[in-house]
Amino acid sequence: MYNVGLVTIIIIAANVLVSFKGFNDRLFFEKFKFNIGAIRRGEQVRMVSSGFLHADTTHLLFNMITLYFFADVVLQGLGNFNFILIYLGSLIVGNLLSFFFHKDEYWYSAIGASGAVTGILYAAILIRPEMSLYLFFIPIPIPGYIFGVAYLLYSIYGMKSRSGNIGHDAHFGGAVGGYFLTLVMKPQILETHLTYALLLAVPIVVLYFLHKTGKLS
Repeated sequence: MYNVGLVTIIIIAANVLVSFKGFNDRLFFEKFKFNIGAIRRGEQVRMVSSGFLHADTTHLLFNMITLYFFADVVLQGLGNFNFILIYLGSLIVGNLLSFFFHKDEYWYSAIGASGAVTGILYAAILIRPEMSLYLFFIPIPIPGYIFGVAYLLYSIYGMKSRSGNIGHDAHFGGAVGGYFLTLVMKPQILETHLTYALLLAVPIVVLYFLHKTGKLS
C-alpha cells in the first residue's frame, strides 16, 4: 500500500507547488480559489484550480499524507490513467456539489484537495473493502467499509449543521465521484463485493432523501 508511483509523486508535487505559490502570492490565491460569485461570472477554471490550493502547510500535509497511503491501492487496481480520472473527476464532483448547495451564497469560498483525495480513499475502499484502517484516537483497526460509511454520515452531519470551517459537501461529493467512477471502471466489484458496494452507497441514498424532503438544512 505504501509504494509511491510516479503519478502520485506528480500529483503531490503539483499540490505542493501551487499551494506554496498561493501561500506567498495572495493575488494568485484569490484568483484561483473556489468562489461561488466568480464561478457564476464564468471563471470555471476555479472548479479545478482550487483543488490544488491549501490554507496552510498542515492542511496540505494532511491531504497529501492521506493520498500517499491510499493511492497505491487504486493504482494497482485500476492503473495510472484511471487513477488520474478518479482524482480529477472526484475533485470536480466535490466542487459541483459545493456549488449546488451554496449557489446563492456569492461570498462562499473553499480550497483544498480534500474532494479529490476522498474520491481516491473511497475508490481504495471499494477495491479493498476489508482493508484495516488505523485512526489516531481509536487503538483498534477499523474495516475500510465501516470507516467509509461512517465518514460520509459524519459529512452529512457536517453539511446539515455547518459545523467547523470544513467543506463537508466537497468531501461527500468527492467520495460520490470516486464511488461511481470506480464502479464504471471496474464493474466486477458488483460481483465480488456487492454487499460492501451497497453498504457504501447507503450515505448517498440518505443524503438524497434528506435533500428531497428538505431536511438537510
